[in-house]
Amino acid sequence: MNTPETSKKSPGLLWPELIPGILVKRYKRFIADVQLDNGKVVTAHCPNSGSMKACCRPGRPVYLSYHDDPKRKLKYTWEIIAMPASFVGINTQVPNRLVSKSIKAGRVQELNGYDHLAREVKISSSSRLDIMLSRGKTDRCYIEIKNCTLVEEGVALFPDAVTRRGRKHLIELQELAASGFRCVMFYLIQRMDARMFKPADHIDPAYGEELRRAAENGIEILVYDVHIDLKTIILNRKIPYQI
Repeated sequence: MNTPETSKKSPGLLWPELIPGILVKRYKRFIADVQLDNGKVVTAHCPNSGSMKACCRPGRPVYLSYHDDPKRKLKYTWEIIAMPASFVGINTQVPNRLVSKSIKAGRVQELNGYDHLAREVKISSSSRLDIMLSRGKTDRCYIEIKNCTLVEEGVALFPDAVTRRGRKHLIELQELAASGFRCVMFYLIQRMDARMFKPADHIDPAYGEELRRAAENGIEILVYDVHIDLKTIILNRKIPYQI
């Protein structure tokens, strides 16, 4: 598996067995070379399409999972990097699973009270949103989740690279809100050292502008961080935002 396993006993997700190493380099976005403790250098899948600004510096401790699947070209997956103030989860497959489980467990107070949760919901012939909550036949709440790993001076920032796809999701949420549905933009900070969230206007000003427009048009914004260690990753606390 590429992501942590669910557990009925844990409020979050359990990491697979993690293998420590030192990051040699990340390249071609989805590939990283890592030196293991025994000195062997392995090539790992990097499950993150962002720039990972400040979270991919060579020489930092990282943690990999191993997957002995004959269909996989790369057996290792990069899961965590140890930054000076916090572990950081870099696997972008984690947020959807963690937020979904947390909603089902009632850990996101703002999203309690729905009867059903569906993931990867098709809203058009070419687009999907991460979660749809429903109650009865007509009460729906659409949620798009974004993974945030960039923190500067205690401020979590998104995106870490220009994202046309992210802006498209904001536009789609606004269209759904105009049709009468509740819509939520959910930012999951996969680290523990942020005190506030802001859009990264210096990286993608168009995204920040669209986020402000979306808020004016009724899109709710939720920001949560996590507690992360080498055993589990758990939804932690609500973080204030400023847009």
